[in-house]
Amino acid sequence: MPSVLIEVRKEYSQEEEIGIMNAVHAALVAAFKIPPGDKIIRLVVHAPHKFNVPPAKLKPEYYTLVSIDAISGRSIEAKRKLYAGIVKNLEPFGIPNDHVMILLRESIAENWGIKGGKPASDVHLDFDVNV
Repeated sequence: MPSVLIEVRKEYSQEEEIGIMNAVHAALVAAFKIPPGDKIIRLVVHAPHKFNVPPAKLKPEYYTLVSIDAISGRSIEAKRKLYAGIVKNLEPFGIPNDHVMILLRESIAENWGIKGGKPASDVHLDFDVNV
């Protein structure tokens, strides 16, 4: 159930945007073992002048910021797998691996309101966060 925001500086086709979202989701499914249908992803395109990036980037138009909010509990190995998977899955879209920044923010289950406004700590999740 991670919530994902992908921010880019380049206009992509609708098909490419869906592909980018699916690429990030596939990495989450593989690394964090979330159910494939558990997909909360947004993609926002910024005008380049509204999204500054490090000046040393050779293809600044491809800079991609992936922010993930998740319930805490994943191991460092799962996180390594996630980061590597996202970068690898975005390569087919021409996004250089050093142009991807991933921010993972974790919070305890009681800070997630789900399933009719209940704390996630009070309901059965369809996956294990301790991977």
